[in-house]
Amino acid sequence: MTSVRLRLLILALTPLIVLMPLLLILGMSRWTADYDKVLIANVESELKIASQYLSRLLGQTGNELDAVARSVEFSRWLNRPGADQVAFFADTRDRLGLDFLEFLPMETAVEAGENWPVIAQATRGISGAEIDVFSNARLATLEDALAVRAKVPLIDTPAAEPTNREIEDRGMVVHAASPVNLSGTQGVLVGGMLLNRNLDFIDTINDLVYLNAVTGGHRQGTATLFLDDLRISTNVRLFEDVRALGTRVSAEVREAVLIDGRTWLDRAFVVNDWYISGYQPITDSFGERVGMLYVGFLEAPFAQAKREAFWWMLAAFFAVLALSAPVFLWLARGIFSPLERMTKVMHRVGKGELSARIGPVPTRDEIGAVAHHLDWLLEQVQERDRQLRSWNDELNQRVDQRTAELREANEKLEQTFRQLVMSEKLASIGEITAGVAHEINNPVAVIMGNVDVIRQILGHDAEPVATELALIDQQVSRIEVIVGKLLKFAAPSEFSDCEHNIALRPLVQDCLVLVDHLVSRGGIEVHCDFEEVPPVRADSGEIQQVV
Repeated sequence: MTSVRLRLLILALTPLIVLMPLLLILGMSRWTADYDKVLIANVESELKIASQYLSRLLGQTGNELDAVARSVEFSRWLNRPGADQVAFFADTRDRLGLDFLEFLPMETAVEAGENWPVIAQATRGISGAEIDVFSNARLATLEDALAVRAKVPLIDTPAAEPTNREIEDRGMVVHAASPVNLSGTQGVLVGGMLLNRNLDFIDTINDLVYLNAVTGGHRQGTATLFLDDLRISTNVRLFEDVRALGTRVSAEVREAVLIDGRTWLDRAFVVNDWYISGYQPITDSFGERVGMLYVGFLEAPFAQAKREAFWWMLAAFFAVLALSAPVFLWLARGIFSPLERMTKVMHRVGKGELSARIGPVPTRDEIGAVAHHLDWLLEQVQERDRQLRSWNDELNQRVDQRTAELREANEKLEQTFRQLVMSEKLASIGEITAGVAHEINNPVAVIMGNVDVIRQILGHDAEPVATELALIDQQVSRIEVIVGKLLKFAAPSEFSDCEHNIALRPLVQDCLVLVDHLVSRGGIEVHCDFEEVPPVRADSGEIQQVV
């Protein structure tokens, strides 16, 4: 019964404690995977927005610079004195949001084009803008402030590639060049924007990517521009209001993006925490990977959301379990409770309690039908047992009666057998006794005759042995009596008048005389203490034989 209960409990609780947790785990795993895919897809779209903004910035810078190079105003100011040109260039630079702006005559431009493809392209009449990396010396030739601004001290960063560098003094710039061919003047107009510590540039990207269109606020996101693996412009915070300039990307991301040239879309360790990150390599005008563009957001809020969702689902699971388990157990009890009652009843019946019954079962299903049928079978068994007991009692009475009859018949048979044996014995003894008596009587007669002859011959001389002769007569008479008893035993019907009243004392004394020679020979001393006993009716010979 325990196995049935266990099986029913397993059947009842397996969907709850096995299948539902499996479904919960599978569901949570699938939901987590889909959730992570959504986050990755989200950061991928954000990275595309940031990349498009950088591309638009390059295109816009090139177009604006080309518009200036083709303008009549530029041609007019180009022919004015140096001070006026300086003022014009400064005003135009500020208006275009550039950090440097200069005009290179064609000869100078050709020489510069040997080092910068974007300038070489402009000498061929094609304007354009690219990302380039200037040395600190090159920046200093443009403006000392740019050389100073480009310097970024390195900060030890967890998980970054080990390095011996202490400062980065190169500058990443938006490098634009446009051909100039006005009023017979040929050359190249070169301008650019230093991206090191350019917080407006990175904040604009962050606003584009993470601005909440509904509330107007900012979502929790970050953007960064890397020169090689170094953050030169970022809104990632080391703490409170200190930006993480000078920190470096993790070695894993550096390997994937800068070395392998792949776009990274995954979680990554950023400065001091985990972020859902997107990294894209940045190439310069030479086609070399010189940096990275990054956008991402903290993983912690989403991980917390996943944990909360998991705990909510787990709580819902336990709530369903708490509500469903009693129902399933109640349904299972409706099955194994009647079975337990059946088992107990069968156990009682096995011990001989045939009156045990299951009784009414609340369910009217197959189990109820089995219980009712089992009670009916037990009724039949009890009735058969009662009949068998009645027949057994009747049979026992008949057996006892027949046994008594057989015992009586057996006793009669034994009595008859004894009588037959006795008859056979008597017959045999009679034959033997007749022969023995004949053989004894002859010597006895001879003895008696000789005793008489001795008396006659001795006459008075027989007095000394008179006692012995009398004893001989006595014993001869006794022999005759014994022979007569034997004949009587062999044929009792012929000797039925031998009993008479006798005194026991003289009879015992006579016996002692017969065995006197045996007593004397054995050194036996006999003491006789006779009480007064009345005469008894018996055969003196038989009594003497017994004594």
